[in-house]
Amino acid sequence: MSSAAKPAAAPAHPAPAPAVDRILVATGVRKVYRTGAVEVEALRGLDLTVRRGEFVAVMGASGSGKTTLLNCLSGLDDIDAGTVLVEDDDLHAMSDAKRTAHRARRMGFIFQAFNLIPVLSAAENVELPLLLNGIGAKESRRRAEAVLDRVGLGHRIDHRPNELSGGEQQRVTVARAIAIEPALIWADEPTGNLDTTTAERVLDLLRELHADGLTLVLVTHDPAIGGSAERLIVMQDGAIVDDAPNRA
Repeated sequence: MSSAAKPAAAPAHPAPAPAVDRILVATGVRKVYRTGAVEVEALRGLDLTVRRGEFVAVMGASGSGKTTLLNCLSGLDDIDAGTVLVEDDDLHAMSDAKRTAHRARRMGFIFQAFNLIPVLSAAENVELPLLLNGIGAKESRRRAEAVLDRVGLGHRIDHRPNELSGGEQQRVTVARAIAIEPALIWADEPTGNLDTTTAERVLDLLRELHADGLTLVLVTHDPAIGGSAERLIVMQDGAIVDDAPNRA
């Protein structure tokens, strides 16, 4: 008697993480942009879990939903359906003020645009979010100097952004992101404004931070950068179409 044909294997996905290891759990996340009568579904019922200590890269063509994913899962933007838990806190059940405070305490951000305040020195740019979080001036300065030294800018702490190269400015933004000792760092095209050599240096720094235990979610269009992460997510038309350990 002939045996029945075996069904095709389902695409591989990372095994579910134990609850204690989950830093982010997104379930059924939907985001719709509306212009008059026109609706564009930017995220289509997206599910995603990120483990504590993971380095996750998110890739996809322009318009695939990468940046929308970052904005919605970090609480920078509202969602139309679903839930986003960060360390078991439901971001989108919070008031705007509480969500902003949670983000300021528990998340760091690195963007393509450096978003440094021109009139402040490197150290002052790093200190500012610490002071806004209620950390005293002395401790804020100590942390700022420590993280700037860690990113190789200990000799540039008193320089303003216009006195720094693009790579140095991006390293200041990395220092600012890690100074608050966040649970999770979001990076949106962090090397997009940098030349190849400088971009590699910034990427090396992110790898070092990950090796030290930081959780990183990085959005990029660059396969070389995506290939440096331990897990690669591919998006298309607002949905995750591949999610697997990186084999690059």
